[in-house]
Amino acid sequence: METGYILSLTTGLLGGFGHCLGMCGPLVASCTLSAVPRKLSQRHSNGPSPGVMAGQLIFHAGRITTYTCIGGMAGLTGSFMNSAGKLAGIQNIVPILAGLFMIWMGLGIVGITHSTAVLEGRNNLVIKGVREILQGDSVWRFYPIGLLLGFLPCGLSYSVFIGAAGSGGLLQGLLFSLLFGLGTIPALLMASSLAAVVGQKVRGYFYRAGGLLIIVMGILFLLRGIRSYANM
Repeated sequence: METGYILSLTTGLLGGFGHCLGMCGPLVASCTLSAVPRKLSQRHSNGPSPGVMAGQLIFHAGRITTYTCIGGMAGLTGSFMNSAGKLAGIQNIVPILAGLFMIWMGLGIVGITHSTAVLEGRNNLVIKGVREILQGDSVWRFYPIGLLLGFLPCGLSYSVFIGAAGSGGLLQGLLFSLLFGLGTIPALLMASSLAAVVGQKVRGYFYRAGGLLIIVMGILFLLRGIRSYANM
């Protein structure tokens, strides 16, 4: 399982510079730039102001809270399903299902299928909630914004959540999703500057590399589930 954790973190890093930078980067940058008055921002024109950085960190804290909670609940649910499967004579059914789903989603991310298109197009409700919260004045409003955007339909994050379900339990699923979330932070912290430097074509390479890692993780989960039958 240690390999799965490393792959989850690496997927977050690659996906952050590939998909998240293009999908969430502009939103994160525009949101956090509104966290402080314009005059204060102008005083720190040579770099991010303390208010902007605070807004970004609070935002990411909310987003990763959502990731870890979903991952933990998915891991707990998966462990219950595995227990129920054993009672029915089916061993490790969740890793097998998770592996198949991750392979399917990974194929969509690398562009072989259209499995992610339908999922990522259903984000209107989340965006509407973000716009409502942005009407406030407190820098702490970025925490609930982060919480909401953690639910944003995304092929990478949802694949990791499914992987968390096959990880074996509450703590394993929590850690699995937490590492993915931490991996996405570097790109999004630098979103305002990197968006202009890292072109769309390069971001596409990173995104597809993340999809390949999702496929690798899916294969590992699938093999882990099948291996239990080989040992019976």
